[in-house]
Amino acid sequence: VQLQASGGGLVQPGSSLRLSCAASSVNLDDAAVGWFRQAPGKRREGVACIASGDHTGAGRFPISRDNAKNTVYLHMNNLTPEGTARYYCAVRLRTVHCRSYQHEYNYWGQGTLVTVSS
Repeated sequence: VQLQASGGGLVQPGSSLRLSCAASSVNLDDAAVGWFRQAPGKRREGVACIASGDHTGAGRFPISRDNAKNTVYLHMNNLTPEGTARYYCAVRLRTVHCRSYQHEYNYWGQGTLVTVSS
């Protein structure tokens, strides 16, 4: 299983970004997909999650899925400097519900860096 997170970059406060998590060798429609982030000097924290049994995901940013592309998106709007972090996507296989704890996810991507600065 490989997860490829992309879409990060340097943006100004108030900007929007769409992060993508593309998966290979696993059907994301049969999994919970979580987004997490780790800011400099801080612990990694959960941001959002989507699973077939959780219709809209959970968290502070909208999350969506394109089953045809086997990709999950994190839509980040009105970003502030506090949003600066490396964002990771993670998958727990064969479940219909989001998971609250990081250790419950089986596979992790390498992350994509988001920097919010003027």
